[in-house]
Amino acid sequence: MPPARPGSAAPAPADTRPMTRRESEIGRFVADRYGIRGTLALHRAAIGADLLRAPANVALSPVFLLLRFVAMMLRLCGARGAASWLDRRQIFLTTDVARRIESDLTELLTRLDSQGIAPRAPAPLIQSAIRSYAETRNAVSEITTSIIVLLSGFLIFYQATPGVLSLATPIAEMRAHSHAVADFALGSWAGGMWYSVFPTQFSTLELVLTGIVLSVLAALVTTFAGIVADPVQVWSGIHKRRLLRLMARLDRQQDASGLGREHVLARLGDLGDLASSIWRAMR
Repeated sequence: MPPARPGSAAPAPADTRPMTRRESEIGRFVADRYGIRGTLALHRAAIGADLLRAPANVALSPVFLLLRFVAMMLRLCGARGAASWLDRRQIFLTTDVARRIESDLTELLTRLDSQGIAPRAPAPLIQSAIRSYAETRNAVSEITTSIIVLLSGFLIFYQATPGVLSLATPIAEMRAHSHAVADFALGSWAGGMWYSVFPTQFSTLELVLTGIVLSVLAALVTTFAGIVADPVQVWSGIHKRRLLRLMARLDRQQDASGLGREHVLARLGDLGDLASSIWRAMR
């Protein structure tokens, strides 16, 4: 640092307040782990058994939400022991990506502790908070997939498709139409004209198979959705704010119980998908 000029004020020292130092460390952690290069490195762990675990976790998400809701009701009724027992149940299969996230967060807390700026909380509470953070990130991946499906419906079919159930019907219709046109006795041009006036029909089996294929594809998209969602959350500051909230809860030694808004939003997409499908079936 160059010496101060005569008569001028000395440079102000860097702000060493613990909270500012913690926020700086978290900011560096977020940029390193969840930026474009960091999230690509993270998702290399998803190539393997996670391709099977991720679809199972998507199927288990409603069970997780139901148990958290029951735990919240039990807590409101005063049955805190039973609520805590439900909160501690491991519903999701632990993916390799989740293990990597938990390991990274453990390293972050260790680094903060070496600087004397880590939350002072019991080890079980810290582990619970870290696991909850990984589960929340999975919910964000599901939300990202729902947004992709919704945009696909608008761009391809000009209709709202909040989930694979509502997307399966127009895709099954499109497949049935294309097959009927291709197999038309007078040629595909005449078939296109004919079926523009007389719509094709598809079977229930075709609809079910289309839904199954779309569900598998959606689960695969969810596995790698963080590649898109992570940099967006870094840019918007969501990752940093979520970690700061985690640290604040640990400072208060508060368990990460209850329903996270990300889990609720993910399930609202499912409910919207179901409602949209029922509405189309009743029309």
